[in-house]
Amino acid sequence: MSIALRYAARSDVGLVRSNNQDSGYAGSHLLVVADGMGGHAGGDVASSVAIGHMAALDSDTPASDIVATLEESVLEANQEILRRARDEPQLRGLGTTITALLRAEDKFALAHIGDSRAYLLRGEETVQITKDHTFVQRLLDEGRLTEDEAERHPQRSVLMRVLGDVDADPELDLSLRAAHAGDRWMLCSDGLSGLVSLDTIDATLKEIEDPGECADTLVQLALKGGGPDNITCIIADVVELEDLPRGVEAPSTTPQIVGSAARNRHRPTSGSGPAAKAAALTREEPEIPYADEDFSEEEPPRRSPWPVLVVLGLLVALLGGLLWGGYSWSQRQFHVGTDGTRVVLYQGLSQDLGPISLSTPLEYTDIALEDLPEVTRQQVENTISASDREAADQIIDRLEQAAVANQPPPAVSPAPSDAGGASDAGGASDASGAGGGTSVGGTGADGAQDDTQQSESDDTRPTLTSTPGEGEES
Repeated sequence: MSIALRYAARSDVGLVRSNNQDSGYAGSHLLVVADGMGGHAGGDVASSVAIGHMAALDSDTPASDIVATLEESVLEANQEILRRARDEPQLRGLGTTITALLRAEDKFALAHIGDSRAYLLRGEETVQITKDHTFVQRLLDEGRLTEDEAERHPQRSVLMRVLGDVDADPELDLSLRAAHAGDRWMLCSDGLSGLVSLDTIDATLKEIEDPGECADTLVQLALKGGGPDNITCIIADVVELEDLPRGVEAPSTTPQIVGSAARNRHRPTSGSGPAAKAAALTREEPEIPYADEDFSEEEPPRRSPWPVLVVLGLLVALLGGLLWGGYSWSQRQFHVGTDGTRVVLYQGLSQDLGPISLSTPLEYTDIALEDLPEVTRQQVENTISASDREAADQIIDRLEQAAVANQPPPAVSPAPSDAGGASDAGGASDASGAGGGTSVGGTGADGAQDDTQQSESDDTRPTLTSTPGEGEES
């Protein structure tokens, strides 16, 4: 049995996006859809690089090596995307989905990562072959969402696996399938599958025989649904060459490249239906002064630096206000500490902000640290906080009292004994008696001196004034 592919590829930018980040390739042995992501100058590069790298597979490949060959090519494309992101900083964060079919003899190798899809119409039933690598699909697999809830979920486009800078070690879904004559394959980006239901896809694949007309119709259906995303679709029929009617030419082997990987990426390839004409009216094709196969012709608008400067100025002012407010509050705080020898009253916080001290000495007291009890001394060394100056002064008063109370009692001299006093008194009496005899009986200088001493002694005695009593004369 000798089989071949009759194929058609279509891509449209949609009704909302300004550039097409999808890429598609359809050839006699290779079918690929890549949906790029990563911003204006990123998604189209990623999908283009992937298609350009994998296009070399569109030739006869031994069926025994087909899966390994496809996997190796996809991973090499991933390394090329990573290299571009590394060498060109503006491309960091770029990535792309990949859904690819590689035919060898009567077998297909399928490689898939992301949320682009592959559908197969065999007989009377259309089946989705790939499974989306999205957050919502994970919730579906875990039974946490229903199909209806998944269709309306706001995060249904959040990808868990892609090629590129956002997933340096991608995990591919790989499989090997038989190529049956009469099968119809459809590969598409989520710009189509997100808007056109499986029932509508099934009906369209069955009703329209020509691959090109079928792809055009499916793109038109997505545009009628609003076309918020880029739309890419590949239709490929597996035909038996021996069963072709007489006079019917064999399928073309000329590859069709669409989207950002195409040489003229800006020309819609979705036919001339009403929705496509409406989309064309909303877009003006600018003149391209030079051809750059990696970037879109649209340059981001130049923006004034003033809004950024104003925002930065406001942020700096806000930060300065917060710092000043914090410093002002700290200077309304007080604490009692030490300079190593004395008790000191400080204004501010006891903590430091790196090399910046948040306190200043306000009063050096006369309280020596060593005069305080051990426990009180440790409290002072660890600082004692006060809510205001009055509270701080009260703390210092208490510390002063504690220092005084901690002083040792003064030394007391011993009192004289009674025996010594009596002896001294006796001696004085004897001396007085002797002196008295001399003073009274003697004459001369010594006698005069004794009289003077006696007179002074009499003068020092208190004079008592008598009050006449009964029986006495006044």
